[in-house]
Amino acid sequence: MDIFDVLTLIGGLCLFLFGMNLMGGALERSAGSKLEIMIGKLTSGKLAGLLTGLGVTAVIQSSSATTVMVVGFVNSKLMTLKQAIHVIMGANIGTTVTAWILSLSGISGSNMFLKLLKPSSFTPILALIGIILVMFTKSNKKKDIGVVLLGFATLMFGMETMTDAVSGLKEIPAFQEIFLMFKNPILGVLVGAVLTAIIQSSSASVGILQALAATGAVSYGAAIPIIMGQNIGTCVTAMISSVGTTKNARRAALVHLSFNVIGTIVCLTGFSVVKAAFAPALLNDSATYAGIATAHSVFNIVCTLLLLPMSGLLEKLAYKLIPDTEQVEKASELDDRLLSTPAIALECAYNLTCDMAKVATDALTMSVDCLAAYDKTKAEAIREAEDKTDHLEDVIGSYLVKLSMKQLGETEGAMASMLLKAIGDFERISDHAVNILESAEEMREKGIVFSDSAKAEIDSLCAATTEIVMLSYGAFIENNAEQANLVEPLEQVIDRMKELLRTRHIDRLRVGECGIEAGFVWSDLITNMERVSDHCSNIAGCVMDAKEQNMNLHESLKLLRSDNEFYREKYTEYTKKYLSFV
Repeated sequence: MDIFDVLTLIGGLCLFLFGMNLMGGALERSAGSKLEIMIGKLTSGKLAGLLTGLGVTAVIQSSSATTVMVVGFVNSKLMTLKQAIHVIMGANIGTTVTAWILSLSGISGSNMFLKLLKPSSFTPILALIGIILVMFTKSNKKKDIGVVLLGFATLMFGMETMTDAVSGLKEIPAFQEIFLMFKNPILGVLVGAVLTAIIQSSSASVGILQALAATGAVSYGAAIPIIMGQNIGTCVTAMISSVGTTKNARRAALVHLSFNVIGTIVCLTGFSVVKAAFAPALLNDSATYAGIATAHSVFNIVCTLLLLPMSGLLEKLAYKLIPDTEQVEKASELDDRLLSTPAIALECAYNLTCDMAKVATDALTMSVDCLAAYDKTKAEAIREAEDKTDHLEDVIGSYLVKLSMKQLGETEGAMASMLLKAIGDFERISDHAVNILESAEEMREKGIVFSDSAKAEIDSLCAATTEIVMLSYGAFIENNAEQANLVEPLEQVIDRMKELLRTRHIDRLRVGECGIEAGFVWSDLITNMERVSDHCSNIAGCVMDAKEQNMNLHESLKLLRSDNEFYREKYTEYTKKYLSFV
């Protein structure tokens, strides 16, 4: 093996890792909402959590990614530590799928069917289909499928390149002596752990081991301890990810480590006893691709079967090693660890935006209440709500900008755009709530009282504003385009009310029914309420656009108002309801 073989080996490894990363990322995007559904079905049941971890890892082809995701869920209090333990166990089994896919490279024989199963026979066709989908289709979903195929082809090409590069090693005695050293189980475990910790992927390190096994110099006696060590090394990613998180999130990462360490100790002990007592001839045989995949699967399944009944003890161990303190920890509002799975991150951002919407809506309704009957407690709550929406706008906006840098599907991209627009509107609604409160306080301090006709008009405007806020809030949190359609006709009625109320107030000023000072407050009130309705219209328009995956808000609203029987019917209904005093 010369320097050119070493360079070929490095190139093959790089292609292998790149293909795995490419395929995993595209699979995540393609799975999208399916990942949400799988994780949403989580219960405290052991089997449900186990199957969820297995399924998610089989989809995204990385137990490290699943475990980092779990750490993010626990940190955000979306998942309990008990649920996390079962998911982590399932992830360890799910990661064995990759080794079985890679074992296809070991297929040999002159039979036509066997030749077709060999990756070198079908990956060029997959690559061709993949590049056509990526370059010549407009659908993001089809492009993702193309990237999956290209990633798989690249991964398998890298695997074959590594195998060819190391084929000459079988002639080198020193290489064979190295693997004779690995027959010391402890040394084998250490090598497997260190290699996996460096490349941070047990699937990739198993693939490297399979490529080396093609030389015939790797016996099962050397390979099995290395496989055990690989499961310990893969815990490094989750441990690094848990730095700076809540105690429960750190416990989840610790459970991942302790599960693999305890499983390795038990299995290594059993392996050593069997080796010393029976010295099976199999341990001296050369390992094959399929043999390594089998050993990898059996080890992870055995560890899970051993420790699944003792998941409660693992939880207690985590609490013992990371004890609780008197200080109450606050969960992260949005966890950057979830950005690796955009569909889940988007769902978390949406949930927090719904919380923001509730805060803003409550602030507005309380400010309207304060106009009728001032309440100091409500006044404080309104100002606190305004501060909270300011904070949430910054948090959610920053998070969505980071998320937008990821490659999102059409649905996820439309939802992210909707949320970015909506948070600004909800924040402005809370600002107008404070403005309305200040008008109420000014009236109270200065003893300003509206005339009976003015009071009837402002009550009607308050009722219309409250209804439009509740309509837009309901449409947003339920993602209900039908309810969103009700907002625009009411917003147009409120626009008309504003102009009409302003004209009627000028008439009252002329005849001396209202004073100048009351006029300033009146003008502020109707302006703030009309602007609230504008923001509600924006929110409803975003909901409708997101449903159609079209972000042309003004065009959508223009289309809704033109030649639309439903719009005209609702406009007439709201006019009768709120302009009856005309």
